[in-house]
Amino acid sequence: MRFLFLLFIIIPIIEITLLINVGQAIGAWYTVGLVLLSAFIGVNMLRYQGLSTLARAQQKINAGEMPAGEMIEGLVLAVGGALLITPGFFTDVIGFCCLVPFTRQLLAKALVSRFTLVAASHRRSAFDDPNFSPDAGPRRPDPRVDGKGETIDGEYRREDD
Repeated sequence: MRFLFLLFIIIPIIEITLLINVGQAIGAWYTVGLVLLSAFIGVNMLRYQGLSTLARAQQKINAGEMPAGEMIEGLVLAVGGALLITPGFFTDVIGFCCLVPFTRQLLAKALVSRFTLVAASHRRSAFDDPNFSPDAGPRRPDPRVDGKGETIDGEYRREDD
């Protein structure tokens, strides 16, 4: 918690200092232009990289694989996009690092190494039982299905009483 507090204090101080120094060196309007230009370039890069990551995730899903890496890269892209929209040069540098594929993959690997991934296991419950109804409790077995869960093929005809 203390780390986040310091982050919200230190980053704006760095940004203000950089904006003042750049403004004094090249002029205020050029500084504003640079900030707007970096935001424009960043948003376009974000769109391109985001679509690329989405396409890779869809390929993995179609192949039957879990797109865990692409999901984490998407998270890094979202953070990078937010940093690029924030006015300032320091956050733009960090945001562009989140958008460049090489550094984004390094950041994603660093995030994965800090967290433990746990695969959810499927536990059988009463709701998995085809002979259980949550409203009425256990019900009679379906005569069309044998004990192995396979459908029994057959013919029938209706006879009226």
